[in-house]
Amino acid sequence: MSVWFSATLRIHDSRGYDAYLAGTDEALAGTGGVVEAVDDGVTVLEGRPADGRRVLIRFPDEAAFRAWYDGPLYRRLRELRFAAAEGEAVLIHGR
Repeated sequence: MSVWFSATLRIHDSRGYDAYLAGTDEALAGTGGVVEAVDDGVTVLEGRPADGRRVLIRFPDEAAFRAWYDGPLYRRLRELRFAAAEGEAVLIHGR
């Protein structure tokens, strides 16, 4: 069953975030993860969502997601992201 990593990020250090982005393709390689969307200006349909960049990454299953998110390369990259941006990230389970 597919899962999606969804993040809303408010970037406050663009150089630091660029350093994070420089490693993301390598971290995703071999996990089956696919970046489905990145949007800095979503269209609000309902409610008052938080401002920020939206990122949506699909994985074939939770094991593939964990291989990426908990893997040594992405753990190091996460620290760069934490220093350069704040926000929320969630894991969405499909049917």
